[in-house]
Amino acid sequence: MPSHGPRPTMHIPGATSHAIAPRAGRHSREGTLRYLKAGSGAPLVLLHTVRTQAEHFRLLIPLIADHYTVHALDLPGMGYSEIVPGASYDEPAMRAGVKRLLTELDLHDVTLVGESMGAVLALTVAADLPERVRRVVAVNTYDFRGGIARSGLLARVVVSGVLTPGVGPVVAGVEPRAALRRILQGGLGDKSALREDYVDELLQVGGRPGYPTVARAVYQNLPSLIAARSRYPEVKAPVHLVYGEKDWSRPSDREANKELLPAAEFTQVPRAGHFIALERPDVLADLVNAVA
Repeated sequence: MPSHGPRPTMHIPGATSHAIAPRAGRHSREGTLRYLKAGSGAPLVLLHTVRTQAEHFRLLIPLIADHYTVHALDLPGMGYSEIVPGASYDEPAMRAGVKRLLTELDLHDVTLVGESMGAVLALTVAADLPERVRRVVAVNTYDFRGGIARSGLLARVVVSGVLTPGVGPVVAGVEPRAALRRILQGGLGDKSALREDYVDELLQVGGRPGYPTVARAVYQNLPSLIAARSRYPEVKAPVHLVYGEKDWSRPSDREANKELLPAAEFTQVPRAGHFIALERPDVLADLVNAVA
């Protein structure tokens, strides 16, 4: 991880922080990528949600580290990955960051586990790199219109403000603790699953220079996640679709993905919301450990 700037406030037992440098000689807007590594066994890559980071999986990592070598990535510009001025944050650009992790570390027989935005990326990376991906667990795919705005009125107001021309950058740079907490709790069936130290960590990252620009660009490019659904039928690896009963997706959204991935296993987690890794990490651990 780059040595300058803030450092994580949270520690995950057994996990260490690492960095992937931009490839030399490339005229691109790649930045250094930070990831956490823990455990031993076949490789498993964790891909986080919108507005979070590798620590989103703090409760899941210890439950699977005895079965897998876990790599939890901070997606480009997010968490403690480098913020590169002018970089794109559409789905293809974020997918390229995930592919860098797999190719630079030369990972094979990989299980990809993604939640929300990370679930979409797990599926599209599997479509691009079939020779490297063994299995995909896609949790609450964020590939439908509305997205986080379905969390509640406050989320709709904030996202609308972030996307508004002129004032959008100002709104993106203002993130009161109470507002962030309430928006995230809108993605939970069990509101108590949002821990205060995790909110502290997210607020610290949100204060990084340039992060409001990243946040706004991610929201602006959410339609690219919807467009990425066209890639799902190309996935050759076995897929397990997981949805929280109270996820923001509607039954029609879930059925549409089941039609695109007819061979996929399907699990609905009772009473859980959008952030299953926060409130029911045991369910995800059981799913991935069962086939380790």
